[in-house]
Amino acid sequence: MKCHLRNLLTLVLLTVFILSPSLYASAKKLIPMGESIGIQLQLPFVYVAHDVLLPNGQWLKKGDVITKVNGLPVTSIEKLKQHFTTNDLTISVKQKTQQQRDISLTNEQANNILPFIKDETDGIGTLTFIDPESKQYGALGHQIIDGVLKEPPSFTDGSIFLASIEQIKKSKPGNPGYKISVIENNNIRLGNVKSNDLYGIFGNWESDLKQSMRKPIEIMHEEEIELGQAELYTAIEGSKVEAFAIDIVKIEDNFLQFIVTDKELLQKTGGILQGMSGSPVIQKGKFVGAVTHMFVEQPSRGAAITVNEMLKKEPK
Repeated sequence: MKCHLRNLLTLVLLTVFILSPSLYASAKKLIPMGESIGIQLQLPFVYVAHDVLLPNGQWLKKGDVITKVNGLPVTSIEKLKQHFTTNDLTISVKQKTQQQRDISLTNEQANNILPFIKDETDGIGTLTFIDPESKQYGALGHQIIDGVLKEPPSFTDGSIFLASIEQIKKSKPGNPGYKISVIENNNIRLGNVKSNDLYGIFGNWESDLKQSMRKPIEIMHEEEIELGQAELYTAIEGSKVEAFAIDIVKIEDNFLQFIVTDKELLQKTGGILQGMSGSPVIQKGKFVGAVTHMFVEQPSRGAAITVNEMLKKEPK
């Protein structure tokens, strides 16, 4: 997080508040995107990202939440550092299913654990749409689950940034590939993250809509979707969004299955990659849905959620 459909793999492993469903209910046209984005969520606590063996033989375990230092609560790495001024420290840690335990550290030992702790969740995904009327966006098509905490994290603030693809690790049967990317444009924020819901992340778009060369298009209703040819918008090189050919092979309720038929995409990526979650699916000039999953043993095959279902943001 994680799968919505059996035998499928979530594409973003992070790689995330409920907005009123009425915010999108009246949207008639959306701008299909496809840009790769970096996502950062600021958490209201500090946790251990890797197992750490301390000099006294005790362990800080992956997923431990550091709740206190010398009896004083901490909610961020910055506040944690403020307590690292005394020589003898007692940190209190807790995991969800365990009791709180105290660990004694020297000042030097405490500073040595800083590279192994975090107070944010981050990752890479794909921007799905922008609503030109409400100036809100949707991305990913599924919820962000923190890879260490194994749950959707609570967060106090969130941001999205434009990411540039530097390298591709191709997907192979049984071995999903992924995008290697970096944040572009001096970390200029494109928008905030207001909601991390079952069907994606949503928030306010803060950048200039004129920067997008694509125009708003109509949403295709479920009964209009047909088996056969369609397109997938995504970025696999730099920040350039390209259209790639796919075939929709199954329509079931509000979900689709498709096969990548584009020879260039298959040659460069092997099919669907981690990081493609949220890539728009277009058919006959209308907005169909967003990529959400891949078949692990057949990476040329993927799944998508319809835009209409994604806009609900939670099952009814």
